[in-house]
Amino acid sequence: MLERLQSVEDRYDRLNELLSDPDIINDSKKLREYSKEQADLQETVAAFREYKEVVAQHQDARAMLEEKLDDEMYAMVKEEIDELSARKQELEERLKVLLLPKDPNDDKNVIVEIRGAAGGDEAQLFAGDLYKMYSRYAESQGWKTEVIEATATELGGYKEIIFTVNGAGAYSKLKYENGAHRVQRVPQTESGGRIHTSTATVAVLPEAEEVEVEIHEKDIRVDTFASSGPGGQSVNTTMSAVRLTHLPTGTVVSCQDEKSQIKNKEKAMKVLRARVYDKIQREVQAEYDENRKLAVGTGDRSERIRTYNFPQSRVTDHRIGLTLQKLEQILQGKLDEIIDALIVEEQADAMKRAEQ
Repeated sequence: MLERLQSVEDRYDRLNELLSDPDIINDSKKLREYSKEQADLQETVAAFREYKEVVAQHQDARAMLEEKLDDEMYAMVKEEIDELSARKQELEERLKVLLLPKDPNDDKNVIVEIRGAAGGDEAQLFAGDLYKMYSRYAESQGWKTEVIEATATELGGYKEIIFTVNGAGAYSKLKYENGAHRVQRVPQTESGGRIHTSTATVAVLPEAEEVEVEIHEKDIRVDTFASSGPGGQSVNTTMSAVRLTHLPTGTVVSCQDEKSQIKNKEKAMKVLRARVYDKIQREVQAEYDENRKLAVGTGDRSERIRTYNFPQSRVTDHRIGLTLQKLEQILQGKLDEIIDALIVEEQADAMKRAEQ
């Protein structure tokens, strides 16, 4: 491990040199590439340098114990050794995590798709609750959201809503939300007070750059139509809504959120590129992971990952067996406790595999 860490530090120092080179400064592509690489290594290098300092202090303190010390000084040195030993162990565990392979999509913006599934009107209302939850969570993280496409219902829910989340590390946290979310509550329309169970599905796609997935214009069929509002009512008499069909994969995306056909096409293209990229990634991952399913991760989107129980104000994440009596806070966007626990579980799983 120490050899790997030393090579990381050496690379970091080399990048510092490169970023001071006038030839690199004048090459915007290389400057961006090297700056990102340096930023990615910074946390690991800082932890490694602290680790080396702690080890040196620990060795010096142990050497002092071999000298003639009075009882008070001996106790002070012994206490310092205990503190340094604890910090050394903490840093070793932290460095093991930092050396784990990183998901190349973690720093990307995301496209989130929420759909009401089983449960009719109640499922669609729940889809609306999830959209609000993610919007508030994104705001707490300093991220920006923008709706691309929404099919609202007259009761205030959504049959489907697609939106972007732009911000550093958005995918690294939201990727754990892929899957089926279940709600248990008494619907507004239920006069008998019976608890109903409904579901909504969430898909989180990393936003793909043009260089990552090649989509040819000849492979896209473009259809235009007039946009409509809840219940099918016409809200726009111009043909501003756009539907894109990627013929090789059969992927279909429509957008009618903007009044401009050009803007709708741009938004739809962003979603189309992300869906095609996601499809390619999932095919590769399925082949690689055919005989092993990760305990935590993006997972199968048909898998039930979480239950929101209103009568007991309880939220349970089924992947890691985490139950919190904080339903209201979580729906207000306070997702950190759940997401942090999922990250820790995935890191622990990755460390086990690395040791095998």
